[in-house]
Amino acid sequence: MIQFPRPKFTYLGHSTIRCDLPGGEVVLIDPWVDGNPSCPDELKSFDRIDAMLITHGHADHIADAVALAKRHQPEVVISTYEICQWLASKGVENCSGMNVGGTQEALGIRVSQVQAVHTSCIEDEGQMLYGGSATGFVVKLPGGYSFYHAGDTALFSDMQLIADLYRPQLAFLPIGDHFTMDPRQAAMACRFLEVREVIPVHWGTFPLLTGTPQQLEQELANLGVNCRMITLEPGGVY
Repeated sequence: MIQFPRPKFTYLGHSTIRCDLPGGEVVLIDPWVDGNPSCPDELKSFDRIDAMLITHGHADHIADAVALAKRHQPEVVISTYEICQWLASKGVENCSGMNVGGTQEALGIRVSQVQAVHTSCIEDEGQMLYGGSATGFVVKLPGGYSFYHAGDTALFSDMQLIADLYRPQLAFLPIGDHFTMDPRQAAMACRFLEVREVIPVHWGTFPLLTGTPQQLEQELANLGVNCRMITLEPGGVY
């Protein structure tokens, strides 16, 4: 099997992922650290952030985007057009809005925005603002390695198109239930996506999120899905 260079992934709790690229650049996905009860204190600060990817506008995915972007001046901040317009109105520079079906290059990687079945709004000074569609991202590195961050989503059959179009090797999938997929649906998502590995996210942060990695592992076995599950506790590195 060909081994492509891949990032180092650090799970910061909930759905926040720090992705250190082989060249040293840091990509932060769904930046929620300061108020994130799952994020270890020592991982809430950064020496650098070179790019930010934001799947949708809910606070548990975007709350620290403005502060971190102003502090670290990333080369690019990628989200939906609507969220990027809002971020720019708050003084965030280098926003690059896109939409589902689009791909853009940044830091030498290709970032494709894909569908998620969820909602999206932005809480701003007591108001709920339209945040465009909820999305996920498929990121492809120059050597060919690719991964999928699903954001918040229900199971949907067009995940099979993500497999056909992008061939991600690793998926970050929510499993908590209530707001997103539960472990059984996430196991079926692994079947649709044909991924080799899955890292469960969006679990354990709040009592409402009842799905567990152990349940996902059991459901993968029940469905006969040949996918390696990697459980990362907050602060864990893969």
